[in-house]
Amino acid sequence: MGTPWTTADIRPQTGRTAVVTGANSGLGLETARALVAAGARVVLAVRDLARGERAAAGLTGDVEVRRLDLADLTSVRAFAAGWSGRLDVLVANAGIMHVPAGRTADGFELQFGTNHLGHFALTNLLLPHVTDRVVTVSSFLHRRGRIDLDDLNWQRRRYSAEGAYAQSKLANLLFTLELQRRLTAAGSPVRATAAHPGWAATNLQGRSGNRLKDTALAVGNRFIATSAAQGALPVLMAATAELPGGSFTGPSGQLMRGAPTLDSRSPAASDGELAGRLWAASATLTGVDLPQLPAG
Repeated sequence: MGTPWTTADIRPQTGRTAVVTGANSGLGLETARALVAAGARVVLAVRDLARGERAAAGLTGDVEVRRLDLADLTSVRAFAAGWSGRLDVLVANAGIMHVPAGRTADGFELQFGTNHLGHFALTNLLLPHVTDRVVTVSSFLHRRGRIDLDDLNWQRRRYSAEGAYAQSKLANLLFTLELQRRLTAAGSPVRATAAHPGWAATNLQGRSGNRLKDTALAVGNRFIATSAAQGALPVLMAATAELPGGSFTGPSGQLMRGAPTLDSRSPAASDGELAGRLWAASATLTGVDLPQLPAG
Protein backbone atom coordinates (compact mmCIF):
# COMPACT_ATOMS: atom_id res chain seq x y z
CA MET A 1 0.00 0.00 0.00
CA GLY A 2 1.46 3.34 -1.05
CA THR A 3 2.05 6.39 1.08
CA PRO A 4 -1.05 8.62 1.39
CA TRP A 5 -1.04 11.64 -0.92
CA THR A 6 -0.44 14.95 0.89
CA THR A 7 0.50 18.53 0.04
CA ALA A 8 4.13 17.34 0.12
CA ASP A 9 3.35 15.57 -3.16
CA ILE A 10 2.42 18.78 -4.97
CA ARG A 11 4.96 19.36 -7.70
CA PRO A 12 6.66 22.79 -7.74
CA GLN A 13 4.21 25.34 -9.14
CA THR A 14 6.69 28.13 -9.79
CA GLY A 15 5.84 29.99 -12.98
CA ARG A 16 2.29 28.65 -13.03
CA THR A 17 -0.95 30.61 -12.56
CA ALA A 18 -4.13 29.34 -10.96
CA VAL A 19 -7.58 30.82 -10.47
CA VAL A 20 -9.56 29.51 -7.50
CA THR A 21 -13.19 30.55 -7.25
CA GLY A 22 -14.66 31.06 -3.80
CA ALA A 23 -11.17 31.33 -2.35
CA ASN A 24 -11.88 33.68 0.56
CA SER A 25 -12.66 30.80 2.95
CA GLY A 26 -13.03 27.05 3.36
CA LEU A 27 -11.84 24.66 0.67
CA GLY A 28 -11.05 27.46 -1.75
CA LEU A 29 -8.79 29.25 0.69
CA GLU A 30 -6.98 26.04 1.66
CA THR A 31 -6.54 25.14 -2.01
CA ALA A 32 -5.13 28.60 -2.71
CA ARG A 33 -2.87 28.39 0.35
CA ALA A 34 -1.29 25.13 -0.81
CA LEU A 35 -0.83 26.31 -4.40
CA VAL A 36 0.79 29.57 -3.27
CA ALA A 37 3.07 27.64 -0.90
CA ALA A 38 4.15 25.51 -3.87
CA GLY A 39 5.15 28.65 -5.79
CA ALA A 40 2.10 29.38 -7.95
CA ARG A 41 0.64 32.76 -8.68
CA VAL A 42 -2.95 32.45 -7.44
CA VAL A 43 -5.91 34.65 -8.22
CA LEU A 44 -8.64 34.54 -5.61
CA ALA A 45 -11.89 34.94 -7.52
CA VAL A 46 -14.42 36.09 -4.93
CA ARG A 47 -17.78 37.80 -4.68
CA ASP A 48 -16.80 39.99 -1.71
CA LEU A 49 -13.55 41.83 -2.40
CA ALA A 50 -13.08 42.91 1.23
CA ARG A 51 -13.27 39.31 2.44
CA GLY A 52 -11.00 38.28 -0.39
CA GLU A 53 -8.39 40.85 0.58
CA ARG A 54 -8.49 39.69 4.20
CA ALA A 55 -7.94 36.12 3.03
CA ALA A 56 -5.09 37.19 0.76
CA ALA A 57 -3.41 39.00 3.65
CA GLY A 58 -2.99 35.64 5.37
CA LEU A 59 -1.18 34.10 2.42
CA THR A 60 2.51 34.50 1.70
CA GLY A 61 3.37 34.60 -1.98
CA ASP A 62 2.07 35.89 -5.29
CA VAL A 63 -1.65 36.42 -4.64
CA GLU A 64 -4.21 38.64 -6.34
CA VAL A 65 -7.89 39.22 -5.61
CA ARG A 66 -10.47 39.76 -8.34
CA ARG A 67 -14.23 40.05 -8.12
CA LEU A 68 -16.42 37.26 -9.47
CA ASP A 69 -20.10 36.67 -8.75
CA LEU A 70 -21.08 33.33 -10.26
CA ALA A 71 -24.75 34.15 -9.74
CA ASP A 72 -24.49 36.96 -12.29
CA LEU A 73 -23.39 36.22 -15.85
CA THR A 74 -22.47 39.88 -16.36
CA SER A 75 -19.87 39.48 -13.59
CA VAL A 76 -18.68 36.16 -15.08
CA ARG A 77 -18.21 37.77 -18.49
CA ALA A 78 -16.41 40.75 -16.97
CA PHE A 79 -13.99 38.50 -15.10
CA ALA A 80 -13.21 36.50 -18.23
CA ALA A 81 -12.88 39.61 -20.39
CA GLY A 82 -10.38 41.03 -17.91
CA TRP A 83 -8.12 37.99 -18.13
CA SER A 84 -4.96 38.06 -20.22
CA GLY A 85 -2.06 35.66 -20.48
CA ARG A 86 -1.88 31.97 -19.68
CA LEU A 87 -3.93 30.25 -17.03
CA ASP A 88 -2.54 26.89 -16.03
CA VAL A 89 -5.24 25.71 -13.64
CA LEU A 90 -8.82 26.82 -13.11
CA VAL A 91 -10.34 25.50 -9.88
CA ALA A 92 -14.12 25.84 -10.02
CA ASN A 93 -14.69 25.58 -6.29
CA ALA A 94 -17.23 28.21 -5.22
CA GLY A 95 -20.68 27.00 -4.34
CA ILE A 96 -23.73 27.25 -2.13
CA MET A 97 -25.55 24.42 -0.38
CA HIS A 98 -29.14 23.74 0.71
CA VAL A 99 -30.17 27.38 0.60
CA PRO A 100 -33.80 28.57 0.50
CA ALA A 101 -35.42 29.04 -2.90
CA GLY A 102 -33.93 31.93 -4.83
CA ARG A 103 -32.92 33.16 -8.26
CA THR A 104 -29.68 34.40 -9.77
CA ALA A 105 -29.42 37.75 -11.52
CA ASP A 106 -30.28 35.93 -14.75
CA GLY A 107 -33.30 34.12 -13.32
CA PHE A 108 -31.74 30.68 -12.80
CA GLU A 109 -32.47 28.59 -9.72
CA LEU A 110 -29.85 29.82 -7.27
CA GLN A 111 -27.93 26.58 -6.58
CA PHE A 112 -27.98 25.32 -10.17
CA GLY A 113 -27.16 28.79 -11.46
CA THR A 114 -24.25 29.34 -9.07
CA ASN A 115 -22.78 25.87 -8.75
CA HIS A 116 -23.14 24.77 -12.36
CA LEU A 117 -24.15 27.44 -14.86
CA GLY A 118 -21.84 30.13 -13.50
CA HIS A 119 -18.85 27.80 -13.66
CA PHE A 120 -19.97 26.42 -17.04
CA ALA A 121 -19.88 29.93 -18.51
CA LEU A 122 -16.68 30.92 -16.73
CA THR A 123 -14.82 27.80 -17.84
CA ASN A 124 -15.77 28.12 -21.49
CA LEU A 125 -14.95 31.83 -21.56
CA LEU A 126 -11.52 31.22 -20.01
CA LEU A 127 -10.65 28.02 -21.90
CA PRO A 128 -8.61 29.77 -24.63
CA HIS A 129 -6.18 30.75 -21.84
CA VAL A 130 -6.07 27.40 -20.00
CA THR A 131 -2.92 25.35 -20.57
CA ASP A 132 -3.21 22.43 -18.15
CA ARG A 133 -6.54 21.62 -16.51
CA VAL A 134 -9.94 22.59 -15.20
CA VAL A 135 -10.88 21.19 -11.80
CA THR A 136 -14.56 21.23 -10.85
CA VAL A 137 -15.53 20.60 -7.24
CA SER A 138 -18.53 18.30 -6.90
CA SER A 139 -19.88 16.39 -3.88
CA PHE A 140 -20.58 12.84 -2.75
CA LEU A 141 -24.20 14.05 -2.70
CA HIS A 142 -24.17 13.99 -6.49
CA ARG A 143 -25.35 10.40 -6.02
CA ARG A 144 -28.72 11.72 -4.86
CA GLY A 145 -29.03 14.05 -7.83
CA ARG A 146 -31.41 13.86 -10.76
CA ILE A 147 -31.14 16.01 -13.88
CA ASP A 148 -34.57 17.20 -15.04
CA LEU A 149 -33.81 18.65 -18.45
CA ASP A 150 -37.37 19.92 -18.74
CA ASP A 151 -37.17 21.85 -15.46
CA LEU A 152 -33.54 22.54 -14.62
CA ASN A 153 -34.45 25.78 -12.83
CA TRP A 154 -37.24 24.38 -10.65
CA GLN A 155 -40.00 26.42 -12.22
CA ARG A 156 -42.57 23.61 -12.24
CA ARG A 157 -41.31 21.24 -9.56
CA ARG A 158 -41.87 21.92 -5.88
CA TYR A 159 -38.56 23.34 -4.72
CA SER A 160 -36.28 21.09 -2.67
CA ALA A 161 -33.09 22.64 -1.30
CA GLU A 162 -31.50 19.21 -1.03
CA GLY A 163 -32.69 18.12 -4.48
CA ALA A 164 -31.49 21.33 -6.12
CA TYR A 165 -28.07 20.99 -4.53
CA ALA A 166 -27.74 17.34 -5.54
CA GLN A 167 -28.78 18.22 -9.11
CA SER A 168 -26.13 20.94 -9.28
CA LYS A 169 -23.40 18.61 -8.02
CA LEU A 170 -24.41 15.90 -10.49
CA ALA A 171 -24.31 18.59 -13.17
CA ASN A 172 -20.70 19.38 -12.14
CA LEU A 173 -19.64 15.82 -12.89
CA LEU A 174 -21.58 15.62 -16.14
CA PHE A 175 -19.94 18.89 -17.18
CA THR A 176 -16.50 17.42 -16.48
CA LEU A 177 -17.37 14.31 -18.47
CA GLU A 178 -18.55 16.24 -21.52
CA LEU A 179 -15.82 18.85 -21.30
CA GLN A 180 -13.17 16.13 -21.38
CA ARG A 181 -14.88 14.48 -24.35
CA ARG A 182 -14.86 17.78 -26.24
CA LEU A 183 -11.26 18.59 -25.30
CA THR A 184 -10.14 15.18 -26.53
CA ALA A 185 -12.11 15.56 -29.77
CA ALA A 186 -10.47 18.95 -30.34
CA GLY A 187 -7.00 17.49 -29.81
CA SER A 188 -6.47 19.78 -26.82
CA PRO A 189 -3.92 18.83 -24.14
CA VAL A 190 -6.09 20.44 -21.45
CA ARG A 191 -7.62 18.03 -18.95
CA ALA A 192 -10.93 18.24 -17.11
CA THR A 193 -10.91 16.67 -13.67
CA ALA A 194 -13.28 16.73 -10.71
CA ALA A 195 -13.02 16.27 -6.96
CA HIS A 196 -15.10 16.15 -3.82
CA PRO A 197 -13.93 16.88 -0.26
CA GLY A 198 -16.05 14.36 1.60
CA TRP A 199 -17.55 16.03 4.63
CA ALA A 200 -15.35 18.98 5.45
CA ALA A 201 -16.21 21.58 8.06
CA THR A 202 -16.65 24.85 6.16
CA ASN A 203 -19.13 27.69 6.06
CA LEU A 204 -20.86 25.96 3.14
CA GLN A 205 -23.16 24.30 5.65
CA GLY A 206 -25.59 26.05 7.97
CA ARG A 207 -27.32 28.38 5.50
CA SER A 208 -30.56 26.49 4.97
CA GLY A 209 -32.73 28.84 6.99
CA ASN A 210 -33.92 25.80 8.99
CA ARG A 211 -32.65 26.03 12.56
CA LEU A 212 -32.96 22.31 13.28
CA LYS A 213 -31.13 21.33 10.09
CA ASP A 214 -28.42 23.92 10.60
CA THR A 215 -27.90 22.78 14.20
CA ALA A 216 -27.55 19.15 13.08
CA LEU A 217 -24.98 20.17 10.46
CA ALA A 218 -23.07 22.19 13.04
CA VAL A 219 -22.88 19.12 15.30
CA GLY A 220 -21.72 17.03 12.35
CA ASN A 221 -19.09 19.60 11.45
CA ARG A 222 -17.72 19.44 14.97
CA PHE A 223 -17.72 15.69 15.57
CA ILE A 224 -17.71 13.97 12.16
CA ALA A 225 -16.35 16.31 9.50
CA THR A 226 -12.71 16.68 8.64
CA SER A 227 -10.97 20.04 8.42
CA ALA A 228 -11.12 22.33 5.41
CA ALA A 229 -7.39 21.72 4.85
CA GLN A 230 -7.95 17.95 4.76
CA GLY A 231 -11.02 18.38 2.56
CA ALA A 232 -8.97 20.39 0.08
CA LEU A 233 -6.55 17.51 -0.53
CA PRO A 234 -8.67 15.77 -3.21
CA VAL A 235 -9.02 19.12 -4.97
CA LEU A 236 -5.28 19.69 -4.86
CA MET A 237 -4.65 16.16 -6.11
CA ALA A 238 -7.03 16.77 -9.03
CA ALA A 239 -5.27 20.06 -9.74
CA THR A 240 -1.64 18.95 -9.59
CA ALA A 241 -1.19 15.16 -9.76
CA GLU A 242 -0.62 13.24 -12.97
CA LEU A 243 -4.15 11.99 -13.52
CA PRO A 244 -6.03 11.23 -16.73
CA GLY A 245 -8.70 13.59 -17.96
CA GLY A 246 -12.11 12.87 -16.53
CA SER A 247 -10.69 11.71 -13.18
CA PHE A 248 -12.73 12.13 -10.00
CA THR A 249 -10.91 12.26 -6.66
CA GLY A 250 -12.23 12.09 -3.12
CA PRO A 251 -11.38 10.84 0.38
CA SER A 252 -10.42 7.19 0.66
CA GLY A 253 -11.72 6.43 4.15
CA GLN A 254 -15.03 5.87 5.86
CA LEU A 255 -17.32 8.74 6.88
CA MET A 256 -16.03 10.66 3.86
CA ARG A 257 -12.63 11.19 5.44
CA GLY A 258 -9.10 10.02 4.74
CA ALA A 259 -6.33 10.55 2.21
CA PRO A 260 -7.36 11.48 -1.34
CA THR A 261 -7.70 8.84 -4.01
CA LEU A 262 -9.45 8.20 -7.30
CA ASP A 263 -13.15 7.81 -6.61
CA SER A 264 -16.13 6.36 -8.47
CA ARG A 265 -19.10 8.24 -9.93
CA SER A 266 -22.75 7.32 -9.82
CA PRO A 267 -24.17 5.70 -12.97
CA ALA A 268 -25.99 8.97 -13.76
CA ALA A 269 -22.70 10.89 -13.53
CA SER A 270 -21.23 8.50 -16.13
CA ASP A 271 -24.05 8.94 -18.65
CA GLY A 272 -22.41 10.42 -21.75
CA GLU A 273 -25.68 11.05 -23.55
CA LEU A 274 -27.10 12.94 -20.56
CA ALA A 275 -23.85 14.91 -20.28
CA GLY A 276 -24.18 16.02 -23.89
CA ARG A 277 -27.80 17.04 -23.47
CA LEU A 278 -27.03 18.97 -20.28
CA TRP A 279 -24.19 20.76 -22.07
CA ALA A 280 -26.53 21.82 -24.87
CA ALA A 281 -29.10 23.08 -22.37
CA SER A 282 -26.43 24.94 -20.38
CA ALA A 283 -25.08 26.59 -23.54
CA THR A 284 -28.59 27.75 -24.44
CA LEU A 285 -29.27 29.12 -20.96
CA THR A 286 -25.96 30.97 -20.62
CA GLY A 287 -25.32 31.93 -24.22
CA VAL A 288 -21.81 30.49 -23.86
CA ASP A 289 -20.38 27.42 -25.60
CA LEU A 290 -17.03 25.73 -26.16
CA PRO A 291 -14.66 28.13 -27.94
CA GLN A 292 -12.25 27.25 -30.73
CA LEU A 293 -9.30 25.57 -29.04
CA PRO A 294 -5.73 25.12 -30.19
CA ALA A 295 -4.70 21.49 -30.66
CA GLY A 296 -1.87 20.15 -28.59
